[in-house]
Amino acid sequence: MNRRVSVLAVLLVLAGVLTVRGVSSQSAPPARKAINLPTKSVQAPFSDAVLVGNTLYMSGRIGLDPKSGQAPEKIEDEIKIMLDGDKDVLAQAGMTMDDIVYVQVFCSDLSLFDKFNPIYKSYFTKDMPARAFIGAGSLLRGGHFELQAIAVKR
Repeated sequence: MNRRVSVLAVLLVLAGVLTVRGVSSQSAPPARKAINLPTKSVQAPFSDAVLVGNTLYMSGRIGLDPKSGQAPEKIEDEIKIMLDGDKDVLAQAGMTMDDIVYVQVFCSDLSLFDKFNPIYKSYFTKDMPARAFIGAGSLLRGGHFELQAIAVKR
């Protein structure tokens, strides 16, 4: 019995020494990397996305016409520009739309819900991500939709 206690004590001391010297079983936190499109049209104090380990946190994106900096007249064009921008951000991180696990859509007019869904669905080939579709007041630059998402590389 005493020998078992002594062996256990030695092991605990060794574990403490190894931890103090930096040889612990815990790994370092995952690296954090900002993802920004080279064609970023708005210079604002945020990144297009931040990659932490295999998880990508995507900033809110509005579908702005690159020439005017405003939302296009056709709602369908605005949705496509926004989702194409999200695809581009995902590609910069080595991901696709099918890596998205959670989406929040902010919408200035909830009556646009039925116009949004068919286009949105066409951007995915596998299971749809979890999603919230939230009524919001006015959005920047006349946008009708703003989408933010979380993606996890498989």
